[in-house]
Amino acid sequence: MPQLFTKRASTGLRVALALAVLTIAAGGAMAYLWARSPAAWNVGVPARQPIPFQHSLHAGTLGIDCRYCHATVKRAADAGMPSTGTCLSCHSQVWTGASLLAPLRTAEAFGEPLAWVSVSRLPSHAYFHHGAHVSKGVACETCHGRVDLMAETVKAETLSMGFCLECHRDPVPRMRPREEVFKVDWKPHDAGLPLELRAFYREAARRLTDCHTCHR
Repeated sequence: MPQLFTKRASTGLRVALALAVLTIAAGGAMAYLWARSPAAWNVGVPARQPIPFQHSLHAGTLGIDCRYCHATVKRAADAGMPSTGTCLSCHSQVWTGASLLAPLRTAEAFGEPLAWVSVSRLPSHAYFHHGAHVSKGVACETCHGRVDLMAETVKAETLSMGFCLECHRDPVPRMRPREEVFKVDWKPHDAGLPLELRAFYREAARRLTDCHTCHR
């Protein structure tokens, strides 16, 4: 029976098949890497806010404490967003006629909250409690970065499952004395946490990495 394909055609087919397999593998690898890159999690991307609020001015230059605007951060799951009353406690006297603050005045007039857009919101299947973390010595800066330097608030970390687990497996290096939680640019040192507290949290890592801790 005569040969249907020449040797050259058979070689070309083998090369084409090999290239197809390599292309699929490379595509899968690129998709895997991209899904774990900061870009896939909107790291560094500012959200459009109703008012162009500057953390660098309020938390940085003016030194306003995080808890003044995020009032429930120490006791609740949600840190809370500033209400119109919170903003107007200053802006009823400062920049009262600024056009940038028109949405604030409108919200107050209609008795509605400002529609702030969270840049660090977790998916609904992940349970997170701000109060539980802050009360144990996890600083705002750990997850939200140096917001006191941000003209536009952006996501500083992926806040992915991998990010959370990395901390939960060994929380001690990211912890501070409780009185230093809201301090920016804090420098860690060995005397920061008592040895018994370090030992406690290293032991607690087994519970912190249990699925039920974050997925309830």
